[in-house]
Amino acid sequence: MHHARSAFAIVRVVLCSAVAVIVMARQPAFAEPTIGSPNVATADPLIPPPYTAPCSVTLFENQQFADFSSKPFHFAPPADCPGPWQKVVLSADYYVTMGRQFDRTSEIWLGGANIYFGTTQEPSASVSPSWHIERDLTDYGPLFAAAHDGQATLGNFVGVSDGVTYDGVIFGTATLAFYPLAPTVADHPPRPDLLLPMSASAAGSTADLVSASDQLSVTFAALPRNIERAFLDVFAQSQHADEFWYFNLPDDIADTFFDSGHTAFREVEISIDGQPAGVAPVYPWIYTGGADPLLWRPIPGVQTLSFEPYRVDLSPFAGVLDDGQPHTIALGVFNAADYFSTTANLLLYLDHDAAVLTGAVTANTLQAPAPVVDENVSGDDSGASGSVSVTNGHQFVIEGHVQTSHGLVTTHIEQSIDFSNVSQLAISDSLYKQDTTQTTTIDSTTTLTQGATVAIVHEQRSYPLTFNYDDVIADDGTETLTSSVDQEFRQKIDVNNLGFAVRSAQRDDHVTTSAKRFFDADGNTTDLQSDAAQSYTYSGLDGACYSRQITAQRRGLSTPGALTGFSDGAQCPGGANALSFFDVFSNYASSVFGATLQLLP
Repeated sequence: MHHARSAFAIVRVVLCSAVAVIVMARQPAFAEPTIGSPNVATADPLIPPPYTAPCSVTLFENQQFADFSSKPFHFAPPADCPGPWQKVVLSADYYVTMGRQFDRTSEIWLGGANIYFGTTQEPSASVSPSWHIERDLTDYGPLFAAAHDGQATLGNFVGVSDGVTYDGVIFGTATLAFYPLAPTVADHPPRPDLLLPMSASAAGSTADLVSASDQLSVTFAALPRNIERAFLDVFAQSQHADEFWYFNLPDDIADTFFDSGHTAFREVEISIDGQPAGVAPVYPWIYTGGADPLLWRPIPGVQTLSFEPYRVDLSPFAGVLDDGQPHTIALGVFNAADYFSTTANLLLYLDHDAAVLTGAVTANTLQAPAPVVDENVSGDDSGASGSVSVTNGHQFVIEGHVQTSHGLVTTHIEQSIDFSNVSQLAISDSLYKQDTTQTTTIDSTTTLTQGATVAIVHEQRSYPLTFNYDDVIADDGTETLTSSVDQEFRQKIDVNNLGFAVRSAQRDDHVTTSAKRFFDADGNTTDLQSDAAQSYTYSGLDGACYSRQITAQRRGLSTPGALTGFSDGAQCPGGANALSFFDVFSNYASSVFGATLQLLP
């Protein structure tokens, strides 16, 4: 694998057009959705492929998931496409037979490392949904350089439980495409040298953190002593009492409103040897059974079918990890009520011209969160109403340096993370209301200094969510259940290598959906209505641009929700989508989106 000798090599490649030839890829097939189809529809882009011919390795094919046993497979690197690779893409196709079935969690593990984490679409009595996901796993190249055993886990009950028949059987196929290096590209982004999984078993599994005191903790006894940069890809999926954690209330009123406690604030806290090392905000993923399945047929929520991990930069701790001693990295979820399924992958960059590096953490102001709860609820179990808010803010600096073969490299991270959740509540004999507005905003600046050279990456994220759930019983006994969701993922990255122009990229994944169920006085469903839309926009380097909007609707009991419209390229130059495989920002829908990693090796 090619490795840059300077910590700023890739910044030079990206920001100085004279250094590298940027080649537009063969365009991915932006398949047109089928208007009128009730099948799964998303606006997410496919991974833009290089123009080199890939080698494909099948992990499993038409695998049936009808129980809770893991499905083993074996992986061997493709002999005809030896690494290093320009790009590695995981493609997976799933479908579930029509009938009744819950949404299920799906994971793929290789050598104990997680390479896919997501959930499934729920079927209906008349629709057997199928869906396709892709993930850019190029940064996981060290994992694919050797043969490994792997397993697919997708627990799915088929049978009768409490008199209800669950007959939706799920099938899946997964392949890895390995693209050789593009010969006309003058340089390539340096990639991690080592991937170390953090899972609950050697074969790969999540750790279920059922309380705030639980941790996924791994002690690495023999780390390399020439680590220059380190990153941690973190997954934390909410389950059981924590599935709707954004609805959770303070303990004293949780039972009144039939919710779980511990408030609506959650975050993943990362520590190294017991010392705070980083924070991974939790994205409010909503599964296709979430609140009302009507909301998600046929358009699922943001990242529902394929989660993205949050990448934490641990580079300030590289010098500590290089000391030849065992080191323990641990993850815990603040306020966990039961439970979060958690896993992570540690990615390491090594200095190939030095066997041992030295360094130290020079600043660390990260402290435990101290959320503020404002509760304004009056009434009792016979009827209550009011509002509850919980807020939390982090502002911290973490800095460290490491003495490398090419000089002293200092990583300075300034991060601000602000969280707010406000719920409007009401409960009586004729009303249940919980309307929640939540947002997480993340502002991170990473400054990498080597001698007189300085590079800065500024990343901004926000996770806005509005989720309203209202059930009203009229005087005549008829009932109307209304739910609506406005869910978004925003991200913007600016890179400034001093002496060059700032380069930027941004994306916005936005889903809005609403559903109504109407019942007569005897509880029989009389009508079903839903409306949904998703827009996905991206703009990046060298003219890379993507834009797609889709809409869906349902009216009536007999017709399922179906796609009603789509448009492509509306926000791109010339009204056309154009993506470049070499755009180092364009890991949208991938497990490895993190410009700080790709731009600052």
